Amino acid sequence: MGTTVGFLYPGYSAEDDYPVFEGLLGGRVRLPLAHTLMREDAHRVDALLDVGSAEVLAEGARLLGGRGVDAVVWACTSGSFVFGWEGALEQVEGVRRASGAPATSTSFAFVEALRHLGARTVAVAATYPEDVAGRFARFLERGGARVVSTASRGIVTAAEVGTLAPDDVLDFVAAGDHPDAEVVLVPDTALHTARILDGLEDRVGKPVLTANQVSVWAGLRLAGDTAPRDGLGTLFRTETAVPV
Repeated sequence: MGTTVGFLYPGYSAEDDYPVFEGLLGGRVRLPLAHTLMREDAHRVDALLDVGSAEVLAEGARLLGGRGVDAVVWACTSGSFVFGWEGALEQVEGVRRASGAPATSTSFAFVEALRHLGARTVAVAATYPEDVAGRFARFLERGGARVVSTASRGIVTAAEVGTLAPDDVLDFVAAGDHPDAEVVLVPDTALHTARILDGLEDRVGKPVLTANQVSVWAGLRLAGDTAPRDGLGTLFRTETAVPV
């Protein structure tokens, strides 16, 4: 038997990262997606609160639960952290109840990934507008991180984020680094990063955590699959958690 982690993914932008992860993880891992409703594609707080609403997520969670998944991840960073820490916890609990499987979200996956690496001081390279990027920084700080810089690309729609070429992503993440940061965080599941994780770390010379990467990592851990893997960045190579 293999491991199956289901993902609630809003709309269509970088959903093709997940088949890439399946291939990189080997033949015993399945990462099915349920595309959730996105009434408006906008990195704007009111639109994001709708994207992550309980009724929208419950519909997709029930679908994934019917497929017998081992865990479920709400794979939308901005659609979770905009609810704040307590609201994001309630959101995950709703997904768990609707799916009948252990659940988390990309926002919490970033926090857990930092704890796993034993890192606290971070730089954020966000594709979002500045106000939304600031909300992510505050969520991280609530989780114990120290955010030393926040770079904002200012892109409003997930559709546009999904069109960014690999070289553009490499340049943007490198520009968002900070000399005091132990790790660079790239918090948008609309951004294609599955094929360039090691390239990102080679470019900045330190661990880089991207949204789809931490979503897959956290989902696998929830499902009981903690085996280290190569080719997916420092996070997947790090075998045991380091106390923070």
